[in-house]
Amino acid sequence: MEVKAGELLETINYPSDLKKLSEDELEKVCQELRQYIIDVVSVNGGHFGASLGVVELTVALHYVLNTPYDQLVWDVGHQAYGHKILTGRRDVFHTNRIYKGISGFPKRTESEYDTFGVGHSSTSISAALGMAVASQYKGETDRQHVAVIGDGAMTAGMAFEALNHAGIENSNLLVILNDNCMSIDPNVGALKEYLTDITTSKSYNRFRDDIAHVLNKISELGPNAHQVVKKLEKSIKGTLLNKSNMFEALKFRYFGPIDGHDVKHLAKILKDLRDIPGPKLLHCVTVKGKGFALAEKEQTKWHAPGLFDKITGEIKKSVSDKPQPPKYQDVFGHTIVELAEKNDKIMGITPAMPSGCSLNIMMKTMPKRAFDVGIAEQHAVTFSAGLATQGLVPFCNIYSSFMQRAYDQVIHDVAIQKLNVVFCLDRAGVAGADGPTHHGAYDIAYMRCIPNMIVSSPMNEEELRNLMFTAQQENMGPFSIRYPRGNGVMPDWKRPMKAIQVGKGRKVCDGEDVAILSFGSIGNEAVKACVDLNSEGIHPAHYDLRFAKPLDAELLHEVFTNFSKVVTVEDGCLEGGIGSAVLEFMADNNYAAQVVRLGIPDKIIEHGEQPELWAECGYDAAAIVESVKKLALTRTTNIIAC
Repeated sequence: MEVKAGELLETINYPSDLKKLSEDELEKVCQELRQYIIDVVSVNGGHFGASLGVVELTVALHYVLNTPYDQLVWDVGHQAYGHKILTGRRDVFHTNRIYKGISGFPKRTESEYDTFGVGHSSTSISAALGMAVASQYKGETDRQHVAVIGDGAMTAGMAFEALNHAGIENSNLLVILNDNCMSIDPNVGALKEYLTDITTSKSYNRFRDDIAHVLNKISELGPNAHQVVKKLEKSIKGTLLNKSNMFEALKFRYFGPIDGHDVKHLAKILKDLRDIPGPKLLHCVTVKGKGFALAEKEQTKWHAPGLFDKITGEIKKSVSDKPQPPKYQDVFGHTIVELAEKNDKIMGITPAMPSGCSLNIMMKTMPKRAFDVGIAEQHAVTFSAGLATQGLVPFCNIYSSFMQRAYDQVIHDVAIQKLNVVFCLDRAGVAGADGPTHHGAYDIAYMRCIPNMIVSSPMNEEELRNLMFTAQQENMGPFSIRYPRGNGVMPDWKRPMKAIQVGKGRKVCDGEDVAILSFGSIGNEAVKACVDLNSEGIHPAHYDLRFAKPLDAELLHEVFTNFSKVVTVEDGCLEGGIGSAVLEFMADNNYAAQVVRLGIPDKIIEHGEQPELWAECGYDAAAIVESVKKLALTRTTNIIAC
């Protein structure tokens, strides 16, 4: 569906066009840009509230900065839709997050204005500092470097590490703190309360405004005025509001808080800051979802609402007369509460994703036993390890791709000490429209190489419940359960739970000639493939491995004793994945068979709907059918890797 841009926005293809406008016209540009985002996202889907909240900041930055020469880094790219529209991608913005369309996040290969690829949080300050130091080294003293970081992203240790380093570099770096008290869910922790203290201190803000013009006058006194202003400003801040010295203590010049929705004032401030050397931090107070009343009111719900009616605000959902399978995340959310009601040792932990992983269900019913620790995956894992040392059973729910950020803690703090931490890896496998920064491609490989770690994956919702039930048994040790984004396959999923023997798979159906070995929910594509193959007179056997570690040796002995042709299927990377594990078993036990491995190939997979990506990678039902047919007809004995 074609969406028309407003009359001013229609004339802006690049920031150079924006600069031709007067400051008085910027407010209208903001109105049209905000409306354009609403118009497009309502019919095409995508992230919503975050980009609406930074419309004025986006316009002001591109109006003042000389981008792309001046380098602008957006932390967590879902706030960068306005940036994309103003930098040459307005006419293709309707393809945002669609298969073969533009990315939902800044991407260096997509535009020279995207200086750094960002999908995970808290990377902007480090990246911008690296750019600033490089510019300083190359003698590019006129080049600006700006990191826009949401206050949710400021909870990650990496952001503080970067601030700590930046404070001792005299590089031309501006950090803009987009303070809206939100990540996806409301922010938590002491930092949020600290920023609230600053923004709500009436005496500080009133006095700050009163002295602003005095400082400006002093700056006109001569060549030493800058140092006088700096000392006086620091003294005033320290005397009036001691807490405001947090950033100053890290040797940043702190400015703010200011209204992040006053585009003309933002432009003026940014022009002033452009001429101030060294590390600076501008504190902007914004409203996530600004300009769309429902998004302002229910910010978590409108983070990424899907398709909606922009007039009524009704979110469009598919309706069916038949009962529908639940989302895997909701199965986790309800099941952990059910388990915790019977086992008082169970605790729930998530790094800033309570609604995304459905731990919010436990947080409402058992608030003292469920923790949102902020965007801090490393802390989430070691905090869980600390709980486990005291005999508790923490279920640490982290998206598969985000768990990559805490890998050292998994090994050092959990596995070496054989602690019973249950890692629930949501969004395992290709994650859909969020693309390569969010695909959970590597967890099978990176978890199964860790000693003491149990690595499992359910084929359906009942299996997920049973694995969670199993993981909380006595003396289990580190236990990983991976499951995908989206809906399962069982409308009738809430069944009594039972323990599963660790390392025990199951036979889904008998067959001949070819054996299909699947791991996890992608096994349901293998079930479809078997139905299609049976209709063509080919009858493969299908096994659900359930565990990548330990492998079911008895099951694999049965397979290699009875089948000389094997297909492995996984929603994960081929290198080091379940197919590799099967080949290792085959070699270690002196079997010889033709093995075709289906999974994510050794390349970066772009965004698209999950079925589209399964087909692209060659492990959807149709690809499994073709692989089995081809293998059934071949007579060679080579090992084949697809």
